[in-house]
Amino acid sequence: MAEAGEEETASAEASGFSDLSDSELVECLDLEDAKASAVSLSKPGSSELPGKDDKPVSLQTWKEGLDVLSPMERFHLNYLYVTDLCTQNWCELQMVYGKELPGSLAPEKAAVLDTGASIHLAKELELHDLVTVPITTREDAWAVKFLNILSMIPTLQSEGRVREFPVFGEVEGIFLVGVIDELHYTAKGELELAELKTRRRPVLPLSAQRKKDCFQVSLYKCLFDAMVQGKVTPASLAHHTKLCPDRPLGPAVLRHARQGGVSVKSLGDLTELIFLSLTLSDLPAIDTLKLEYVHQETATVLGTEIVAFEEKEVKSRVQHYVAYWMGHRDPQGVDVEEAWKCRSCDYGDICAWGRGGGVLSSPLEPKTKKLK
Repeated sequence: MAEAGEEETASAEASGFSDLSDSELVECLDLEDAKASAVSLSKPGSSELPGKDDKPVSLQTWKEGLDVLSPMERFHLNYLYVTDLCTQNWCELQMVYGKELPGSLAPEKAAVLDTGASIHLAKELELHDLVTVPITTREDAWAVKFLNILSMIPTLQSEGRVREFPVFGEVEGIFLVGVIDELHYTAKGELELAELKTRRRPVLPLSAQRKKDCFQVSLYKCLFDAMVQGKVTPASLAHHTKLCPDRPLGPAVLRHARQGGVSVKSLGDLTELIFLSLTLSDLPAIDTLKLEYVHQETATVLGTEIVAFEEKEVKSRVQHYVAYWMGHRDPQGVDVEEAWKCRSCDYGDICAWGRGGGVLSSPLEPKTKKLK
């Protein structure tokens, strides 16, 4: 059963949206390749859907095509964001509808994102000066990410605190990318990850939202630890991202690199440097995970939570979520005990899970290929 009071507050913040990592969401929305990965479908009830070159195809033909494609292939994704798996943790089918039926954010959700991003920006400016670097290619975008890491490694070692630290790596066959809000050393000398969550209302989140947040920071720890332990390889990066290591970097990126004392010509040069720096940095694995909830309007800290890292549980969840992306199972909606989440879902009117009593039954049913 749901916690006491959950159903009463569900309509206000039960979408899980405001508790996603605001900084990571901004990166997802800004990156050009993330925008290009969206698959636009026609409105519910239409008998035709866009096909190759935006030419309409029949619903039956479209569904037959889905039967032989995994979601990674169907959405043209080379890698996922940590946020993608976190939305699965909230409601997998809601995440799928968001991919299948992309559109503009609702005004109230856009406001939540804008406010959260502003708070994160203010926090980052306390520690770092921000520089705008024009980019023209995906290789440029990743180069800027690498240059940020190169500058943050010595800063973390000397000053003991950095914000917006990029992380990436292969997990259960899927390449994941994310952004850690803050890394700092505690008075005991332990490396702590602190994730800031902004809240529209001055109340702590429900247990379901806290569960999702705990999963998120646990994923960040997995990725960061693997990076500093040398478990992430250039070969894995190149294989999953489909980046061209020999493509010359743009002039603005090269100028920014030189200003930071880095002399490179291509992403391949920078990739070798970043992996060498990570493994030789002596940065430790993350010791503690902390969640901090802040009221958006007043910037008041509502509460903090130390997260216990459960490696087996995290691995089990990741395996389950990745099975969907690999096309090994159909997406699932929420359990009946969490049906209160549906009350604030943007896709409640068309959701196959709700109408089918826990079974996918809609014409928009996102079928995937099965294990043979």
